[in-house]
Amino acid sequence: MVDKMNTIIRLEDIKSSLEGFGFGNGSRIMVHSSLSSFGWVEGGAAAVIKALMKLVGPNGTILMPSFNHGAPFDSSGIYDPLSTPCLNGRIPDTFWRMKGVYRSLNPTHPFAAWGKDAKRYTENHHLTLTMGEDSPLGLLARDDGYQINIGTTHGATTAKHLAETIKRVPCLGYRTEEYPVRLPYGNIVYHRTWGWRERACPLTDSGEYIETEMETLKLQKKGYIGRSTVTYFRLKDLLEAVTSILDDGYNGQPSCDNCRIRPRKVNSTCPSDWVEKKKSSDIISIGSLGD
Repeated sequence: MVDKMNTIIRLEDIKSSLEGFGFGNGSRIMVHSSLSSFGWVEGGAAAVIKALMKLVGPNGTILMPSFNHGAPFDSSGIYDPLSTPCLNGRIPDTFWRMKGVYRSLNPTHPFAAWGKDAKRYTENHHLTLTMGEDSPLGLLARDDGYQINIGTTHGATTAKHLAETIKRVPCLGYRTEEYPVRLPYGNIVYHRTWGWRERACPLTDSGEYIETEMETLKLQKKGYIGRSTVTYFRLKDLLEAVTSILDDGYNGQPSCDNCRIRPRKVNSTCPSDWVEKKKSSDIISIGSLGD
């Protein structure tokens, strides 16, 4: 175990600390991370990722956000899962580029995954709701996975949007924006993603109320790796806490059902296709992304 004031962190320090928190071979984890929060990491982002891979082994699964939020497309305005960078920090932007990692084909919020369930979690993401029950994160939660926040707060916790989608909150559009995607073998198709809300949710976006609720209910634990505060919890527990906040309101803020915020309208907005039956010919394999 590494003292929290130590500024030189090594791969084995990260692995042994996470083992001390109860994670190990076969663990299924969603990881949010800040590389700078550790202090100095010998080997940088790649060392953190290798520590996670050694930790869970080939029988476990690592999931990370590799979201571009619609912003860093190439000059032609196309999302390319093999080249479009993510905006979630150095660790996830290194992770999705590594050998054996799969990246989903959602054009704005693709997930990256490695391990036993990586392909299953990511291969049909573009056919379902961006943060829905059958999204990579939804499947991980269904498998009783955990989330580890390394130096990040619940402001960055993606699973709160899974809870919102399961509830079908009226401020999100369900497959109501469409963007071009370059497939690994070169051709270009249009894929759907969610419609983001027109302004911030006062209940969930900052993560402040989620932090308070998780602490009050004793649903999360904390530790340190170097200077980084590590928060970890079962995804199912987070979903229950967020759903309670949405249903009941919090700290004087009205419940989700009494909120007037609705999805934004942008040039890529289109009518939802979620109720339409998907044809088997629409399913695209992304197995080559993991080679």
